[in-house]
Amino acid sequence: MRYFFAVLFAFGLAACAYAQTITGPQPSLSRSTLVIETSDGPVSFTVELANTAIQRQTGMMFRRTLAANAGMLFDFQNQAYRSFWMKNTFVSLDLLFIRSDGTIAHIAANATPLSEASINSGAPVRAVLEIPGGRAAARGIAPGDLVRHAIFANAP
Repeated sequence: MRYFFAVLFAFGLAACAYAQTITGPQPSLSRSTLVIETSDGPVSFTVELANTAIQRQTGMMFRRTLAANAGMLFDFQNQAYRSFWMKNTFVSLDLLFIRSDGTIAHIAANATPLSEASINSGAPVRAVLEIPGGRAAARGIAPGDLVRHAIFANAP
C-alpha cells in the first residue's frame, strides 16, 4: 500500500512540475469539424481536440492568433462542473460549456487575456469549446443551441 501511495505522490509531483514548465504553445493537435445548430442556421468550426490531461492543461496558452472559424474542443469524457482561466492566453476567447447531450449550458463571452480569474461552467458539462472572443455573439450562438460532434455521438 505504501508503494501505491509513493507512486501516486510521484505522479502528482511530475504533473505539477509539467504545469510549471509550460513555456510555449503546444504543437497543433488533431483536428475535426464541429457544427453548432443556431436559430440562424448551422455554424461550422474547425477545432483542435484537447483529449489528454496535458493537452487540456496547455490549451490555447501562448498562442497569439486564432482564425475566425477555428477553436479548441476540450473533451473531459464525463460530466462535471468545470473551471477555466486565461493564464498565459494572449487572445480573447468565448468559452462554450457543453453538456453530454451536446447542448450549450453556458457561454463565457470575451474572456480577458492573461487573467487568472476563474471562469466557471455554472452547470455540469462534458466539454468546453474555445473560439475567438466575440464570435459566439457575432454568429448568433446561444445557450441551448446544439453542438454536433463525434464526442456527443450526434455528428451530422
